[in-house]
Amino acid sequence: MGELWVGRQSGGLTRIRDENGSFTAKSYTQADGLAQNSVYAVYLARDGSVWAGTLSAGVSMLRNGKFTNYTIADGLASNTVSSILEGSDGTMWFATPSGLSALSHQHWHTYTTTDGLPSDNANCMLTDSTGVLWVGTVSGIAFRSRDQFRVPASTATALREEILGIAEDKYGSLWLATSGHVLRVNRERLLRGALEDGDVREYALADGLRGLEGVKRQRSVITDPAGRIWFSLNRGISVVDPSRLTRNAAPAIAHVQAVSADGQPIGILGTVHVPGGHQRITFSYVGLSLSRPDRVFYRYQLERYDHAWREPVTAREADYTNVPPGRYRFRVMATNPDGVWSSDEAALAFQVDPLTWQTWWFQLSLVAACVACMLLLYRMRVRQVTSRINMRFQERLAERTRIAQELHDTLLQGFLSASMQVHVVADSLPDDSRVKPTLTRALELMRQVVEEGRNAVRGLRSSQSASLDLEHAFSRIQQELVTADHTGEEIDFRVIVEGEQKPLNPVLRDEVYRIGREALVNAFRHAHAKTIEMELKYSSKRFCVSVRDDGRGIDPGILRSGREGHWGLSGMRERADSIGAQLHVMSSTTAGTEVELLVPGHVAFQNHSKPSWFRKRFLPPATGGKE
Repeated sequence: MGELWVGRQSGGLTRIRDENGSFTAKSYTQADGLAQNSVYAVYLARDGSVWAGTLSAGVSMLRNGKFTNYTIADGLASNTVSSILEGSDGTMWFATPSGLSALSHQHWHTYTTTDGLPSDNANCMLTDSTGVLWVGTVSGIAFRSRDQFRVPASTATALREEILGIAEDKYGSLWLATSGHVLRVNRERLLRGALEDGDVREYALADGLRGLEGVKRQRSVITDPAGRIWFSLNRGISVVDPSRLTRNAAPAIAHVQAVSADGQPIGILGTVHVPGGHQRITFSYVGLSLSRPDRVFYRYQLERYDHAWREPVTAREADYTNVPPGRYRFRVMATNPDGVWSSDEAALAFQVDPLTWQTWWFQLSLVAACVACMLLLYRMRVRQVTSRINMRFQERLAERTRIAQELHDTLLQGFLSASMQVHVVADSLPDDSRVKPTLTRALELMRQVVEEGRNAVRGLRSSQSASLDLEHAFSRIQQELVTADHTGEEIDFRVIVEGEQKPLNPVLRDEVYRIGREALVNAFRHAHAKTIEMELKYSSKRFCVSVRDDGRGIDPGILRSGREGHWGLSGMRERADSIGAQLHVMSSTTAGTEVELLVPGHVAFQNHSKPSWFRKRFLPPATGGKE
C-alpha cells in the first residue's frame, strides 16, 4: 500500500492512498489541528510522522492522527518554512528565511551566519550518502562538518549564487540549480576545497535544458530510484541520466590560424616578422572539439609582454596594442566541453621589427650626439670662464704695473733725492759734530725704506722670463731665512717637481709664490722642523703646491682663527679665494703640518690644453731633489 502526501496552497495537507488499484484522498485543515491551510513543505519521517511547513504559521507534525504545532514561540527561527529534512541521527531540520532550525529530543537550536552559514535565508537541504548535511542559501552553499557549518573553498562564481535545489547521484556528484545555472560538482573535492578543471560542469540550453533558472520549491531537484536527476526550472521540468554522460571528453586541440597587423594579414610560415609602426596585432586561434565547440574556453599569453595567463574567454581572437620592438612568443590553450584544460598548447614565435628611430644604432648615435653637445657646451663654458679670469688677471697685472711705475717714478725717486741731499749735508759735517750721528741714522732709515720700496715694486711687477722657474724662486727662500732650529741642527729642505712644467698666468704665479712663500716662512720660523718639503705638481686638471714639515704643528685655535696681530693664514686663504683656488691646512702635534694649494688647470695655465677626457695623457715620472 502506497501513500502520497501533498501540500496545497490553500487546501491544507492531503493524503493520497492506493488501495487495491483505487485511490482515496483525505485532507487535513486547520479544523483538524493543522497550523495553516497554506502548506509549503511536506516531509515523511522514518518513524511515520508527517511534517508540514506552512507559509506563515510555523510547522505542524501529524502523528497518530493528531497535530502538534511549533512556532517561533517554541524556538523555530521563523514561521515561514521553506524546506524540511530528517538528518541521519534523527534530528529534524527546518530551512527558514531567518536561519536553519534543528529539533532534537524536543530541544530547538537555530543556526545563522554566526555559525558559519553564508546567509540566514536558507532555501533547501540534502543529506548525502555519507551523512553530510548540505544547505543551499541565497548566498551560496554550505555543509555541516563536526557540528559546525562551513562554506567550501571554491573559486566558482556560480556556487556563490542563490542555491534553489540540491541532489546527489550515485557517481559522487552533486547536482545544483541556482538562480542562473544548472551545475554538476564533484562532491569530495568540493568538501576538501580542492576543485580542479572539470570538477564543476555547467549545462546550458544546448545540452537539452528548457531553462537555466531554478525555482523555489520544497524539492526542486531530486533523484529518482533509477538514479535520474529531475530539475524543476523556470521553463519546465528537465531530467538527466548521469550514467549516460561522458565525462572528461577528449581534450580540445588549440591552433593559431592567422596573424594580422592593423588588419593586414601576415604570413605565419617560417620566420614571422611584424613590420614596425603598427598599433594593433591580432591573433586568431581555434580549439578543435567535435562534441561541443561552443563550450571551449581559451586562455593565452604573450611572453615578454604579459606577466601571466589572461583570464579564460570564449572569444577566438586576441588583440595587443602598442607592442614594442623585440622577439615574442604567443601561447594559447583550450579546454574540452567538460572544462578540462589540454596539456598541449599552440605557440607562435614572431618578431616586431623596429622603426629607424627605434634601432639601437640610432639611439646610440642620438646619445653620442647629446654627449658631444654637452661636452661642447662645457668646453665653451670653460673657455668663457677662463677668458674672464685671464681678463681679470690682465687688468690686475696692468694696475699693479701702473702702481709700480708711479711708486718708482715718484715716491722712490723722491726718497732717493732726499737721501742724496741728507748725505751731502752729513759729509759736510765734521766727524765730531753732535748732529752727524742723527743724520747717519736717518740715512740708514731712508736706505731701508728705499730698499723695501724697491722690493714692493719688484713684487708688483712680474717677470715673464721667470714663469717656468717657480721652483727656483722657492729654493732661494732658504738662503733668506735662518736654516737652523732651536737645537742648531740644519733643516733638510727640498723642492720636488712632478709632471711636465707649464707656464702659469703671471698674476696667478705671483699669488702662488706669495702663498707658498708664507707657508715656507712659517715652517722655517715656527715649526722647529728637521725636514721641510715643498712639492709642485703639474697635471692637466690642476696645479698643486704642497708644503710639508715634521715640526710641532699648529695650535688648533690658531688654525681656526689665526694669531692675533698676524695675518699669515688669513692672508693665504684670501689670496687663494681671489684666484679661485682651494687652500687646505692640516696639522698635528705628532705628524707636523701640511699646507696644500689646489688651482684648477684652466685657471692656472696659459694656453690650457683640452680636458683629460678628450685624450689620454701620460705624465713623466715624478722627479725631485734638494735645491
